[in-house]
Amino acid sequence: MFVMPCHGSVSRHTVVVCSRTEGGAEGTSFVCGSEFPAEARHSGKYLCSGSELFFHLQVVKRSEIRLGCFQPEENSLELRVDAGGEVPCPGLKCSNNTHVTWYKGNKAVSEQKRSSCQTSGSLKLCQVSEYDTGLYFCDQQINERGVIWTFRRAVHVTVVPDKASSPPRFIKPYGNTTEIVELGGPHNLTCEVYFPFEGNFSREVLWYMNHGSNMKNMTLLPMEKQQQERLTFTEYKVIRSAIIARVTPQHLNHRYICIARNIIGNRTGTVELKNQIKVKWPSLVGYPIASLLLVAGLGIVLHVKWLEVQLIYRSHFRHGKHHGEEKQFDVFLSYVWSPPSAGVEGVSSLSSSRGPHTDEEACLSRMDLLNTAEGGSTQRPLEVMLPQVLEDRWGYRLCLLERDVVPGGAYTNDVVLAIQRSRMLICLLSADYLSNSNAVFVLESGVQALLQNSAIKLLLIWTSRASASLIQPDSPLPMQVQRALKVLPSLDWTSGKPARATSKFWRSLRKAMPDQSDEFHS
Repeated sequence: MFVMPCHGSVSRHTVVVCSRTEGGAEGTSFVCGSEFPAEARHSGKYLCSGSELFFHLQVVKRSEIRLGCFQPEENSLELRVDAGGEVPCPGLKCSNNTHVTWYKGNKAVSEQKRSSCQTSGSLKLCQVSEYDTGLYFCDQQINERGVIWTFRRAVHVTVVPDKASSPPRFIKPYGNTTEIVELGGPHNLTCEVYFPFEGNFSREVLWYMNHGSNMKNMTLLPMEKQQQERLTFTEYKVIRSAIIARVTPQHLNHRYICIARNIIGNRTGTVELKNQIKVKWPSLVGYPIASLLLVAGLGIVLHVKWLEVQLIYRSHFRHGKHHGEEKQFDVFLSYVWSPPSAGVEGVSSLSSSRGPHTDEEACLSRMDLLNTAEGGSTQRPLEVMLPQVLEDRWGYRLCLLERDVVPGGAYTNDVVLAIQRSRMLICLLSADYLSNSNAVFVLESGVQALLQNSAIKLLLIWTSRASASLIQPDSPLPMQVQRALKVLPSLDWTSGKPARATSKFWRSLRKAMPDQSDEFHS
């Protein structure tokens, strides 16, 4: 495993990509601070984004032992918690220089504010804790043929708890329990037990059927494979089920015992089976009552969710006067500019220019997976790319309030009139959009138009969310808007996605757009 530490002057919130520029095939890259298995093909000269930092990486093949003390084996070490431990540096004898710099992941151990020290190149942990588990690297200077290299080796450190000091504890069945079964049907007996950690695995869970009261007269039951899961640093959960393929009256006369044991001792849980007594309702009474309750329940749900039902229906089954009705615009696009972050401020300023020969179009064409602009880069704000794609690439007539509406009129009237003159309303939703009263009014007007038998289509594009529920605007949204956000057709856009995900977004958007053959285009 290999990690290239990020440069000290680089912010930890900035993603720095190091790309190969010389040596081998160009195009190989990785993110500094991220682990990856090093191979010989990774050798070459690399340049890191956002700075003039470059470095040469040489990966030595296992079969080509160029250094006499090179050890090709993977190095791993197991330390016990609450005790001291020492992590040796592999290949330390490759140089007379015993000065070694230790890293855990991307950060030097000396910067991690923990009780540690280096002794003759080794890393000594004065007191080991569970958080010391991880991948460590030791760097030392090597002079090979007059060239000074930083020789980096990895050590996998695993911290384990102290040896088990208690027997297992039962969660299910706890003590003596009774389970209801149905004669003639299958039944599974489940045993859930918590075990303390053990270095040498000895956790075992078994099911037995006990005949009578003699504990020695027991038969091992057919069982499923034992399942285990680590719950905490010091405890495991083990689940095992016994299988009764067909319950017979004889099964009701026996007891079923789950035995869990480890190196310290064992515990047991007992289950007895009881036949299920079926209660049959008279059909003349039960069926009418059940039907009445079902109808009443559906009526209540329909009454509470009537607005959502209307929006879903009108979003997927357009109706109203749209045949032969000419619209001035194909799309009314509504968005709010979000203030650029420190990491993308330069990108945002570049994205303000528009036109068929700008950087945005070049970027869109460069990474095009669909042979069109919609497969393009995710480095530009969607507020810039979307108008260009809709107008310049796809040929839709676009309505933007700041460009196509004459200033000086009443804002509310302008918005309503623009929606009436458009075939589709697209809203780019973000935290800033839902906190802007003018933008929320546009969305609310579009919802009302959709509910009033209008032929308009409405599409939401979330530009900054993991989930709609995570965005909490400063002032509460109108109830109609809150309910509409849950059911209206929507797409997700996240800057920085892989090209395949970006291409999928543009294909989905194209499918959602109105058919350009529906109306006359002047």
